[in-house]
Amino acid sequence: MSLQLYDRVALRTSFPEHGLRAGDVATVVDFVDHPSSGPRGCVLELFNALGESIGVVAVPEDAVEPLRADEVLAVRPLTAAR
Repeated sequence: MSLQLYDRVALRTSFPEHGLRAGDVATVVDFVDHPSSGPRGCVLELFNALGESIGVVAVPEDAVEPLRADEVLAVRPLTAAR
C-alpha cells in the first residue's frame, strides 16, 4: 500500500477502545516505525461531520485503506470509548 501524508483513509478494522468502527474516515498525519520491527503504523487524525478534530490515534498501516471513487461517506453518532 502506498499511503502518503494527508491521504484520507477508511478504517478496515474497528477499534472499540477508541470508539472507532471499520469504515470510519480519517486523515493520515504521520507514519511511525514499530518499536520491535513489526508493521509500520499510521497516525490518524479523526474529524466529526462538521470537520472539527476529535482525536488522534495510531493504528497499524494494514488497518486502513485509501478511499475509492466508488464509495459513499455516511455519518453515525460518535460513541465514547468505555
